[in-house]
Amino acid sequence: MDRTAPARLVCLISGGGRTVLNLQDAIERGELNATIVLVIASRDCPGIARCDQRRLETRIVPGDLDPDTLSALLRGYQADLVCLAGYLRLVPVPPGWEGRILNIHPALLPKYGGPGMFGERVHWAVLDAGETESGCTVHVCDDRYDTGPIIAQRRCPVKPDDTPETLATRVFEQECIAYPEAIRTVLARPRMEADA
Repeated sequence: MDRTAPARLVCLISGGGRTVLNLQDAIERGELNATIVLVIASRDCPGIARCDQRRLETRIVPGDLDPDTLSALLRGYQADLVCLAGYLRLVPVPPGWEGRILNIHPALLPKYGGPGMFGERVHWAVLDAGETESGCTVHVCDDRYDTGPIIAQRRCPVKPDDTPETLATRVFEQECIAYPEAIRTVLARPRMEADA
């Protein structure tokens, strides 16, 4: 990969698309040398309209992505990196894409991850456990939910009067910092020099 050229990102969503828009904001502020070449949604969701408003190309691929379909899309768009952004399906890692598919999770993994742990469910679990700290984790995707190598974590306090909504707001503030930082870290690694 040419390090001077913007990295080509494919983002995957299932919901509101806030994480993609955060990445696009970081790109537009000059904080991330990248371009979002495609947003894939697992279903019709509000994130599609929001991405369309920002002139990002979107495509719905309903249900589970199979490795061949994903690989063909990534080749077709000459992608460098895949960024899960609230994508609620398990992503198959096509051959050659190991270490190049990232996810952001709204908790401090390995706690509060795994199948069914997303969104408000995560924040409820953190509050129910009486945790005094939460945050977010960016990790490499493997063939299971939320178990790949951790690239970055950012922390925030859990306050005594927190609700899932107030905690989610504080965690998302950290996500907005952590994901661009983690992408920069991965793009700087030597293995990104070779195309899959």
